[in-house]
Amino acid sequence: MKTQSPHISFQAWVIWAALLGLTACLPDGAEKEPAMKSHDAKEEKHLNRLAEAASPYLLQHADNPVDWYPWGEEALKRARVENKPIFLSIGYSACHWCHVMEHESFEDPETARILNAHFVCIKVDREERPDLDAIYMSAVQMLTGSGGWPLNVFLTPKLEPFYGGTYFPPVGRFGAPSFQSVLQEIAQLWEKDPGQVLKSARQLTEAVKSNAAFRVEGEADMTSASLQRAVRNLDQDFDEVWGGFGGAPKFPTPATLRLL
Repeated sequence: MKTQSPHISFQAWVIWAALLGLTACLPDGAEKEPAMKSHDAKEEKHLNRLAEAASPYLLQHADNPVDWYPWGEEALKRARVENKPIFLSIGYSACHWCHVMEHESFEDPETARILNAHFVCIKVDREERPDLDAIYMSAVQMLTGSGGWPLNVFLTPKLEPFYGGTYFPPVGRFGAPSFQSVLQEIAQLWEKDPGQVLKSARQLTEAVKSNAAFRVEGEADMTSASLQRAVRNLDQDFDEVWGGFGGAPKFPTPATLRLL
C-alpha cells in the first residue's frame, strides 16, 4: 500500500536545484553483464580494505581502485576528522546493475580518483545491513520518487543524507547525469556552501524520521478491510504469465509474500 510522505520544506530542495536538477533512474535499456574477473587477475591487483570482508558482495569490490571502507568506526571517524562527505554505496551480490556500475565506474581509475580525493567511500552489503539499507532507501525515495540498487547516497560526517540515487551511468544518458559530473558538483557544493548542505541534510533527516513514525502508526491501525484492500491490489498487479508483481525489473518482495 502507498502512504503519503511528509511535507519537505522549500529550503530542502535548494541543494537539489543546485545540483543542476540531477536525478537518478534505472535505464530502460539492457546492457551486458560485465565478464567475471578471474581469480588470478584479482590477485595481481592492489586490494583495498574490503579484502578482509566476509561478504561475497564486498569481496567483489576488493580490487577496485576506489579506497573503499566497510561500514565501521574507522571510516566514520575519518569523515569527522577530515570533515569530508561520505559516499555510501549499498548493493548485493545478485544485483545486475550493481555489477554494471562497478564495471563502468568503480573500476575506472579517473572516477576512483575523484571519489578518493573528495569523499570517504563506504561499501555495504544490504543482506548484512538491512537496517542501513532501509534508512537510506527511504531518503532516496523521498528525493527521487523511486528506489533500487545499487543505492548510492551522499551523507554528512554525521551520517545525515543530502543527495542520492540508484544507478548513475558513466556518461549522461537515459535522462540521468554522468556519475563523474554528480561527484564533481557535490564536491564543489560541499566546499563552497557546506552550511546549505548541512541545513538540507537536517531537513531530509527529519522527514525520514517523520515518515518512519507515520508508517509505524499506520501499521498499528491496520484493519481487516485494509488488509483485504491490499490483497485486491496485489491480485490486480500480479503477472499471471511471467510471475511476480508489476512490470520489469521485478525485485523479490518477501514482505508481500508473507502478507498473502
